[in-house]
Amino acid sequence: MKKVLLILVAIASSLAMNAQDTASVKEPSIGFKLGAFDFKKTSSTDNLTKTAAYAGLQFFKGINPHVDLMLNLDIASLKYPYYVSKLITGVKANQYYFALDANLNYKLRTDEKKIVPYLTAGLGIATDHAAYYTAYAPIGGGIQIKAKQGSFINIASSYRAELSALTKTHFAYSISYTYPLKLKDKKPVMLPAAPVSADADDDGVSGDADECPNQSGLVKYHGCPVPDADDDGVNDENDQCPNAAGPVKYHGCPIPDSDKDGMDDELDKCPKEKGLDRYQGCPIPDADKDGIDDEQDNCPNVAGIMANHGCANLQPTIDKFTSNLKFASGKTILSKELLAGLDSIVLVMNTYPNMSLAIGGHTDNTGSLKINQKLSEQRALVVSTYLIKKGITLKRITTAGYADTRPIADNKTLQGRAKNRRTDVIVLY
Repeated sequence: MKKVLLILVAIASSLAMNAQDTASVKEPSIGFKLGAFDFKKTSSTDNLTKTAAYAGLQFFKGINPHVDLMLNLDIASLKYPYYVSKLITGVKANQYYFALDANLNYKLRTDEKKIVPYLTAGLGIATDHAAYYTAYAPIGGGIQIKAKQGSFINIASSYRAELSALTKTHFAYSISYTYPLKLKDKKPVMLPAAPVSADADDDGVSGDADECPNQSGLVKYHGCPVPDADDDGVNDENDQCPNAAGPVKYHGCPIPDSDKDGMDDELDKCPKEKGLDRYQGCPIPDADKDGIDDEQDNCPNVAGIMANHGCANLQPTIDKFTSNLKFASGKTILSKELLAGLDSIVLVMNTYPNMSLAIGGHTDNTGSLKINQKLSEQRALVVSTYLIKKGITLKRITTAGYADTRPIADNKTLQGRAKNRRTDVIVLY
């Protein structure tokens, strides 16, 4: 094998020395390639890679018109089929495989031709992730296809002969695209001299080439001034919005509307917040900062709650007036002094016509549930009857009895039972 390689190198060198071709020498080029390895199958390669795809890089440098230096770096993921019976116990999983070789390509035609067949031979070394090294001799051939500006497509096949104990004979097939590190300069196009003709507006464009013969313009606009497509006074070269009219201060674009509320920033008093025209582009105000805007707030200058349409929460006030509505054991009568405290509730209800009340009567746990249920309903009725007599309409009041099911204190003590014999008043809006 070494003798064959030496003979090929000698032949290529001889041809290179005797070449009389005046064609150009290939510039340094880099290429990218894809290919496949095809390993010779033996009894020792069962369960190991027989074929594998690979990717790689190529470097070319012409020595003379018929001989190129070619370097290859190939990368693959595979289980390399070493001669396992000799040195290695076996490869169980894919390893990264790297192969680097240097070759001389003898081209049967020069690079000026569209299709160039060539022969190749060289030396290479490879290793995998396990740090086992192999040496090989690539011998083969290929076809070079000319592309644009010094670029080439290469289709190649090589036989990689064994040069070390671990090397496994295999074929390598590839296709690559290479391009020069320095592109060839394009030859300048020589234009014929323009005929001399009259230039009435002295803008450098004359004769029939000037589409605006009475206005000074530019060559790129055929002798016409820079256009202003949207007629906003800002020519298209300076206009950032050439198809929408706008003032100079906004570079020819319309006045912006930053918050997208339909009012431009120059008229918008709140340009960073969406708003309404009637508030000069600002949101609906909330004067009392209670989270309810003034258009929905019945009390815009006093913080309140949504349930009461922005007005104050009335429940604490009602609780204060009803805190002493307690009953003697088994009784449904309130003293005149306690009932008189309900007059304040009447005033509140007259002030807030949207307000209603839910009145609930309660007992302690003495006595049967049937008796306590009736007793609790009567206690609620006492309070509602008084309010109705004071002018509050029946539709603004609901009553219910809860017997001893909702205690607020311990029924095991006298004090707790006294607190549980009560009437609650809940505000409804």
